[in-house]
Amino acid sequence: MAAKSKKRLKADPATLRQPLKQFRLLVIIAMAISLSACTTLGPDYEEPEVSWLETWETDLYGRVVSPEEPIDLELHHWWKIFNDPILDELIETANRENPSLQIAGLKILESRAVLGIATGTKYPQVQQVGGSATYLNSQQHGGTLDAGDQSLTAYQSEFTIGWEIDFWGRFQRSIESADAAFFGSISNYHDAQVLLNAQVANLYFNYRTVKEQIVIARYNAKLQHNSLEITRQLYESGQDSELDLQQALTQYLATIASIPVLEISLINARNALSAILGYQPGELAILEEIPAGLPELQSTVIPVVPARILMRRPDIRNAAWLVAAQSAQIGVAEADLYPSISLVGNLGWSGNDQRGSAETGSLAAGSAFSWNIFNYGRIRNNVRVQDARLQQAIESYQNVVLQAAQELDTAAVSIVKTDEQNDILVQSVEAAERSLELATKRYQEGYAGFQRVLDAQQSVARQSNSELINQGNQFSAVISFYKALGVGWRETPITDLIPSRTQETMKSRSDWGDLLSAPLPASPTFLAK
Repeated sequence: MAAKSKKRLKADPATLRQPLKQFRLLVIIAMAISLSACTTLGPDYEEPEVSWLETWETDLYGRVVSPEEPIDLELHHWWKIFNDPILDELIETANRENPSLQIAGLKILESRAVLGIATGTKYPQVQQVGGSATYLNSQQHGGTLDAGDQSLTAYQSEFTIGWEIDFWGRFQRSIESADAAFFGSISNYHDAQVLLNAQVANLYFNYRTVKEQIVIARYNAKLQHNSLEITRQLYESGQDSELDLQQALTQYLATIASIPVLEISLINARNALSAILGYQPGELAILEEIPAGLPELQSTVIPVVPARILMRRPDIRNAAWLVAAQSAQIGVAEADLYPSISLVGNLGWSGNDQRGSAETGSLAAGSAFSWNIFNYGRIRNNVRVQDARLQQAIESYQNVVLQAAQELDTAAVSIVKTDEQNDILVQSVEAAERSLELATKRYQEGYAGFQRVLDAQQSVARQSNSELINQGNQFSAVISFYKALGVGWRETPITDLIPSRTQETMKSRSDWGDLLSAPLPASPTFLAK
């Protein structure tokens, strides 16, 4: 009987031919209805208008020049203005190794997969293949009747399909929302690049500034030590009081004591730079190659209308995509107000191995609908929730634009004012050094007291430090200016979003198909209305 059952496990093709034709017809009808969906509920996306931007005319305190004026500057690599190969290498390393940037890249892959989930709703939502096989054996023992064995093998298989037709655009709006979120994740990655490049540059010049502060502190300590030796000699020869000696010693020791504090700041800056590069705390060999002093700054200008470049900032684009994603959610919520209409079908085949039994092929096809007619309060309030969230996203967008303009204006005026202050401080340092020279000479010749030397030394230390700090502020203002412009990002191939070792790890865990290699679509210049 076992051999017989094996023969009959195969169905006669003629048995299923007619149901398959009918099932194919059902699928064709479903596709035709789906393609002719009635309407798409909810508002179509329109990028929010920023009314004040049209009348915002500013030269950013002289930072904007005529587009016809030739300037040697590529905004995508703005840090090149510092002409510092060490900084170039640090930024390149950070873009390759920074953990936060890699997380932003992973979010692109995540949103790409989410978009794939949403796109799948265009096809039958239920596609299930099932089957079963059962063996039954019964044996009789004892009694007055003849004993006997009976066995039965039964088997069946079926294919079930359910397709909710997108009459109201529920699935279309879901795809629009996921698509906007996907492009938003790309803009967010670009914004992370902008912030990262600015952060690396800030930490680098902060490190160099503190290093120069230590140099100045040691130079001032050397000058003060020379004065201390003079007062010591005069005191020991009986020509001066101990008061001058103790005052000179106090000032010298105070300057020496300030150096360890600066060294702590130097190590903190180095460790922060290591972390942003993805390295453990410790020595950075590349920092040993830093030359003495700070580089001279070039003129910071742009040949672009500020409002135009401002709207290309990645964080503003991301805020706009968030508005688009939320706008589509209103249509998804409104679709619940209307009936859900589906086409359903089932194709089955069953049989058993009993002599003379027939194999059965079956086809069931029809339609179904559901309608929440007594729960409109919940549904309508969900629509209102989505609308309120849309308005919040719009207000957030307006605020991001406003904050961006504020950052740009503040950075521009900071560049101008720190430059003006630097001219004054340079003269101040020169005057303080000359004053110290004269005071020391008059003290040695006996024409002035030592207090004037002390005052002159304090003035030199104070003014030198102020000049250096202002130079550091100048660098910070320039970096903030380009950061406020939202420049410094670049289109990154998908293969470079995350390190190859991470890609291999993810591939070993899950089947990513071509999502880790298929090129990313170009971000639209503006969002479609």
